[in-house]
Amino acid sequence: MDAAIIKQLPSTAYMEKYYLSYLDELEAEAIYVMREVVAQFQHPAILFSGGKDSIVLTHLARKAFYPARIPFPLVHIDTGHNFPETIAFRDELVDALGVRLIIGSVQESIDTGRVREETGIHASRNALQTITLLDTLETFKIDAAMGGGRRDEEKARAKERFFSHRDEFGQWDPKNQRPELWNLFNGHKQIGEHFRVFPISNWTEMDVWHYIKRENIALPNLYFSHQRECVVRHGVILAVGPYLPMRAGETTDILTVRYRTCGDMPITGAVESTAETLDEIIAEVATTRTTERGTRADDKRSETAMEDRKKSGYF
Repeated sequence: MDAAIIKQLPSTAYMEKYYLSYLDELEAEAIYVMREVVAQFQHPAILFSGGKDSIVLTHLARKAFYPARIPFPLVHIDTGHNFPETIAFRDELVDALGVRLIIGSVQESIDTGRVREETGIHASRNALQTITLLDTLETFKIDAAMGGGRRDEEKARAKERFFSHRDEFGQWDPKNQRPELWNLFNGHKQIGEHFRVFPISNWTEMDVWHYIKRENIALPNLYFSHQRECVVRHGVILAVGPYLPMRAGETTDILTVRYRTCGDMPITGAVESTAETLDEIIAEVATTRTTERGTRADDKRSETAMEDRKKSGYF
C-alpha cells in the first residue's frame, strides 16, 4: 500500500476510541428503553435464557438502576433440556445480584396436559416453550417481557420494534406494528395484552462481544473452546447427551468446540473452534460468514420457522 495512503488511515487508537464511543451510545439507548419500560408498565421482567444476550441485558439492567437492585424479576422458561452449565450459571448470577427468579417449567406443562411432547428423531421442546411462557406471563401478570433479541440474528427478529405489542392470546402481527419515531414508545394496551421489549435490538453480535470484553462480563464456559462428545447431523454439530436420540449407524467424536448461542442441547449446534479468550472470539466472529442462529437446528424446519413461532407467542 502506498505510504501516503497509509498515513491517511485512522490509527488503531483512534478506531478503538471511536468504537468505545459507539458502545456508549448503544448502552445509553438500551438503558433508556429499560427505564421507559419501568415508567410505563406495572409488572416488567427480563426473559433470561442464560445466553450471552440475556446476560448482557441483565448487566444493563443492573447499571440502569444502580445503586438499587434490579427492580424486576428474571423469567426463565426451563425446557428440561438445558445445558447444565447454563442452569448453574443462572443460579450463581441470581444469587450474586439478589434478584427474584421466576421459572416456568415445560415439563410441568407436559405433565398437566397443556402441551404434548414431540416424539421421533427430530423431537424438540423448543416450540413447547410458547405455551409455558404465555402461562407464566399470565400467572405473574407480567405486562412487559424484555428479551435479548437483536435484529441482526434472524430475518423475523429484524421485523420487531423495540416495544413489540402482543394481543390477548400472546400473538404477534408483524404487518400491524406501531411506529417508533424519535424514540417515542407507545406502551398502551388493553387488559390481557402485553409487550415484548428488545432493548438491544440495534446491537450486532460483534457489538455484544466488544461490550462483554469492555465490561468484563462473566459468561458460561460454553462460549469458550472446550472438548465435548458430539455427533454431526445435517452439517450441525450437536452435543451427545440424554436428550438427543441417536440414529442407527451414527458415530460420535470428541471435538474441540464452542457455542455462539445457547438453547436446548438437542437443537443448539456448536462450532469447531480453538478460541479460548474474548479477543480470540472477537477475531473469529469478525471473519465468519455464518450467523449465530445458522447452527440452530430448530430454525431449519422451514424458511419461516422463527416467524411462525413468534406469531404464536414465542420469544
